[in-house]
Amino acid sequence: MGAGGFCRLPNGDVVVALNLPDPGAAPATRTEPGARVRVLVVAGNRARALTRLRNLGLRSVYLRGNLAPPTPDEITAVLHHPDGLVWRTAPDDDAELWHPIRSLLRHGTGPRRPAPRVKSA
Repeated sequence: MGAGGFCRLPNGDVVVALNLPDPGAAPATRTEPGARVRVLVVAGNRARALTRLRNLGLRSVYLRGNLAPPTPDEITAVLHHPDGLVWRTAPDDDAELWHPIRSLLRHGTGPRRPAPRVKSA
C-alpha cells in the first residue's frame, strides 16, 4: 500500500489522502512508480472516508500511519469540490489540476452491476 495520511478539520471532519496505483493503467504499468494517483476524500471520520473509496470499487484501500498527510492546498481542493472526492495522477506536480473521482473510475474499475435478467416466454 502506498503512503497516505489524514488531517482532522476544526469542524470534526477528516480529510484522507492516499497514494494508490492508477486503476486506469494497464496491469503491467501499475507496478511502476510513475503510475500512481493521489486520492483525497473528506468524511466524518477515517473509517467512513475509506468506506467511501471501497464502495466505489477500490477494494484494497487501507490507511496505515500518517506518513503523507494532505497539504493545505489539497485540503482546500477537496473541500471546494461538490463530491468531496478528487484525484490527480502526479502527486508531486502542482501544475496538474484535480479531477472528480468519476473520471478515474470510468476506465472500468468501478463496481460491477449484474446484467439484467430477461424473462423467457
